[in-house]
Amino acid sequence: MATPITISIPHQLGRAEARRRIEAGFAKVIHQLPGSGGAYSERWDGDRLTFSVGAMGQVVAGVVDVLDAAVTMEIELPGVLGLVASRLRDRLQKAGQLLLTKK
Repeated sequence: MATPITISIPHQLGRAEARRRIEAGFAKVIHQLPGSGGAYSERWDGDRLTFSVGAMGQVVAGVVDVLDAAVTMEIELPGVLGLVASRLRDRLQKAGQLLLTKK
């Protein structure tokens, strides 16, 4: 059974700049999943990114919605990855905040 995690990262970049940063750096963020490095795919539909990545012999899938003042991620962690959901949520939250920090 999959374990869902949801992450919301507020930002002050505006939608266009937040999307540009997600496009440029999201693959690095998602590869922080343990055992990731398998096949990675992403597809944009408007300001919604749908992705999947192989991790520990499983497929992790999710969506990222880029909004005017926040970016939300909804990720389904299959099997054993669900056991470390809270640690992964924290790690992805921090990585996403770094990506969206105004510079």
